[in-house]
Amino acid sequence: MEVLFPGSTQVRRRFALHFDELADQQPRQFEPAGLVVVPYEVVHASGAPALALRVAWQGHTIAYTGDTEWTEALVEAAHGADLLIAEGYTYQRKIRFHLDVATLQQQSGRLGARRIVLTHLSPDLLSRVDELGWETASDGMTLQLKTAEP
Repeated sequence: MEVLFPGSTQVRRRFALHFDELADQQPRQFEPAGLVVVPYEVVHASGAPALALRVAWQGHTIAYTGDTEWTEALVEAAHGADLLIAEGYTYQRKIRFHLDVATLQQQSGRLGARRIVLTHLSPDLLSRVDELGWETASDGMTLQLKTAEP
């Protein structure tokens, strides 16, 4: 917390705050919910290891790239997920530490997620979401996950 928001650990809160450290590709189960989180180290200069997350709960799996440039870790994080929430900051312009939609299109078959939703779009992409041919996230959006076919 201090790395990303200096001074934030000194704020008095009206609720308990608990931290669990995650290690690259080490599954972590959270009880009593039975939620399993697997982190994958990605490429972003956040001041701490940046992680993509794969979260499994009640028979569904959601993967999230977070901010990162393309890395092979995304293939493993997304493989077989019901939903991949992926950064798509630019269309094809490469910006260090960020994904572009063209790379995601090129790699989508390898990702193997059943559904991909783009998030963290630049102002340019936000103005042309209808042209992208991809599902895009929006503020307040709710998604329904389908149960996998037997």
